[in-house]
Amino acid sequence: MKYLEQVDAIDLAVKAIGTYPAPIVDHDPDEGDHVVPGELRHFLARLRLLYGVPFSYLVPDENLLPVESIRFFYLDRAWTDALVQGALSVGTISTSDRAELEAVYPHIRNDVDTTERKVRRPGEEVLLQGEGGTITGFLLRSRAVSGWPGLHVRAYSEDVLPDNELSTVAESDPRRMKVLRMERLAPAVLLVLIDGVPEVIHIEEPRQGLQFGIRLDPKAPPTQQRAKVKVRVESTGKPVPPETDFVADNSVDVPFRRGAPGVLNIKKLKERLEAKPKVLSDGMDPKDFALQMLRFPYRQVFGDPDNLTSQRFYDLDRFVVTTSVAEWTTTLQTVMGDQP
Repeated sequence: MKYLEQVDAIDLAVKAIGTYPAPIVDHDPDEGDHVVPGELRHFLARLRLLYGVPFSYLVPDENLLPVESIRFFYLDRAWTDALVQGALSVGTISTSDRAELEAVYPHIRNDVDTTERKVRRPGEEVLLQGEGGTITGFLLRSRAVSGWPGLHVRAYSEDVLPDNELSTVAESDPRRMKVLRMERLAPAVLLVLIDGVPEVIHIEEPRQGLQFGIRLDPKAPPTQQRAKVKVRVESTGKPVPPETDFVADNSVDVPFRRGAPGVLNIKKLKERLEAKPKVLSDGMDPKDFALQMLRFPYRQVFGDPDNLTSQRFYDLDRFVVTTSVAEWTTTLQTVMGDQP
């Protein structure tokens, strides 16, 4: 009899909570009205974006992220929602507490959907509204991460410009997607989370300051000089065509000092550049030499194999993860066999 009375009491509590009016609203002068208080709301939003989650949970084995590699992924919303629900469950003690949390959770989820887009909001970026959608991202392990801490990452729903285009159009293009999180987890490991499924991703060196350098000709035989300077026309600053290849008309071999590998022979390089008739009309002064040595930030493009623009390349349903059960079973048996 006591057990039946207890069950009836629980059912009554659940029904009573189900008839609650709209949840109490917390007014935030900066972010408007929300169900969840601001501090808790931001904590849950950061949790959704994997802040505080041990790296071993993201990459359980080092072989999954070898040196000089990049791994793209989808974030499972069910997993991150369970993570949020687990954090909220700490405050539930009784059955009625859990029933109340279940009744209010849809409002909490909507609040967190909005707030996760505010965790990283540079400058005057327009705030996106609406339910949280698919989150994608990548992990990059490379010396580029430690060598250039200010790497730029841009994601687009469509390709918006040629891979080597030097333009600011793509900065404010409506097809540019929001980066929800971008953080170095280690000196050489970069984590990026993107709001949506991009078709093209640009990873680019920082644009701060001037950069000078040379280029390596990937088609040059090992016995020939690979280090070259792609020359530019003095009046326009544009490279001498063809832009995609190194030929005698549009490049010069870079001379190095004798006995000092990697140290440029500036005098001899200047003489070689002056000998190019398409480059200069009347000698070479310091600014002309600087123009020839100018190197724009290197940009690595993912998702654009044919170097086309304004097209979509990959549909979501083409992304299929397959695992060889036989291979995994063999690996597991080998590992388990080594256990004492």
